[in-house]
Amino acid sequence: MAFPVLLDRSFGEDDITVLRHEVIARLAPLGLDGDRRHGYILAVNEVITNVVLHAGGHGRLVLRVEDGSVWCLVTDSGPGIPGDLLDDIQAPEAFEVGGRGLWLAHQLCDEVTTATGPIGTSIGLRIRLDVARES
Repeated sequence: MAFPVLLDRSFGEDDITVLRHEVIARLAPLGLDGDRRHGYILAVNEVITNVVLHAGGHGRLVLRVEDGSVWCLVTDSGPGIPGDLLDDIQAPEAFEVGGRGLWLAHQLCDEVTTATGPIGTSIGLRIRLDVARES
């Protein structure tokens, strides 16, 4: 069964703001509201920013609806994420610069999947659409 693809786009450093706005526009008609929508957009933004900063500067984003959820799959062809960064994802210290992207994604999404190796990384971000709307 094919699932509706809302957005399929390659991106680079100059595309982050435009891509974030495209994701916002695609989420609008789906009924994802309030803090959940804002949090999901923040998680997507963090992951695409990580691609630009740490994985060669270019990636691909696919946004789709599947089984009552929105999935955002971000892929790159960078060197992979070092295993120690994935073993126990915790919030960085208060004054530590960087290191919050994956941690935030895990806090803001219903599910985060990661596949990484020397030829690239794929990160999936899922948020359910059936959660009660906030007032």
